Amino acid sequence: MYSLRKWSVRHARLLERTYALVENGLLFAAPLINKIGHSKLEKPVASVERVIKGALFDCQMCGQCALSETGMSCPMNCPKEIRNGPCGGVRPGGYCEVKPEMRCVWVEGWQGAQQMKNGGDITNMQFAVDYRLQGKSSWLKVVREKTTPPEEGPTV
Repeated sequence: MYSLRKWSVRHARLLERTYALVENGLLFAAPLINKIGHSKLEKPVASVERVIKGALFDCQMCGQCALSETGMSCPMNCPKEIRNGPCGGVRPGGYCEVKPEMRCVWVEGWQGAQQMKNGGDITNMQFAVDYRLQGKSSWLKVVREKTTPPEEGPTV
């Protein structure tokens, strides 16, 4: 898994383009997805997502995917689960202080981000993990977020 994860970071631009196609396909299918129901699709979609993202990124299925903003390096692979940049213990050569045989996911992420069209997104603040979403599909979450109209506040 680790070598494929490193491959994914080296090919971040290709994977960014591929994800854009997948996202567009999901958004195109949103009316059908909404008609079937997200709750009915959650398990099968999450299973497919787990296999694909598990192989390519060693995905931990946090339900709040940040790969497109972290250079295709999953921050959940950090032993400390740090989601906003490297800790103060990165070893020489960019290796992790907790797992010295592993390159820091953030050092890898910065390298991946340099290849990406939206690589500057790596500076976006990532929120703390909502563990209630663990194991859920982040793909379906994106469909919900991008197709549900925002609620209007009270009118004055």
